[in-house]
Amino acid sequence: MNPLLATILTFVAALGWLRLMDFFAHRGWIESRLSRKIIHIGTGPIFVLCWLLFPDVWYSRWLAALVPFAITIQFALIGLGVIDDEASVKAMSRSGDPREILRGPFYYGIMFVILTLVFWKDSPVGMTALMMLCGGDGIADMVGRSIRSPRLWHSPQKSIAGSLGVFFGGWILSAVILSIYVALDVFAGPFSRFILPVSLIAVIATLVESLPQKDIDNISVALVCALSGWFLFQ
Repeated sequence: MNPLLATILTFVAALGWLRLMDFFAHRGWIESRLSRKIIHIGTGPIFVLCWLLFPDVWYSRWLAALVPFAITIQFALIGLGVIDDEASVKAMSRSGDPREILRGPFYYGIMFVILTLVFWKDSPVGMTALMMLCGGDGIADMVGRSIRSPRLWHSPQKSIAGSLGVFFGGWILSAVILSIYVALDVFAGPFSRFILPVSLIAVIATLVESLPQKDIDNISVALVCALSGWFLFQ
């Protein structure tokens, strides 16, 4: 596909998903916390699958990275109050304070840009790190709040159920994406050769996410998973 057309379609897919969740939250059909996590979980798989639209030319990764970069700049402008976007604030903040977007959502977008440029679709490392960020960290909060379970001794705000959500959510999303790339011959098969590395990265993501950190897990989980993948996918 023409790289410019691929970029446009990626923008449409990413913004369409984001605006759909903004609309649902603004109308009160889903609560803002839930919309925030649905955006968090779904954006990554949509974006990484759109990489398949781009031709194998050197500047494709740069065009693809423009999508999360532009959306992240929008997040920053909303958080700073330059852009008044009530729907986005309601969908992506916990308390309704637009400055919250300057933390979690902003860091989330930055990691998308970095992992796209560094790894692209030539390597399973970046996409696995993104899936651990989206599926693992995103699902942890949803599972932890819906299932009552003992709290972690070193991080009382987090639970065993949430940590299991990190592991299985990140593992499943990674497995789905990698299996699609293998089926399309982007990566050499069989898929079974990815099971052990993905499982180990999911364990590492679970341990990192369990730490008593606030707002920076979008950075820490992604970076540690990328570093682990760099060695495990050799």
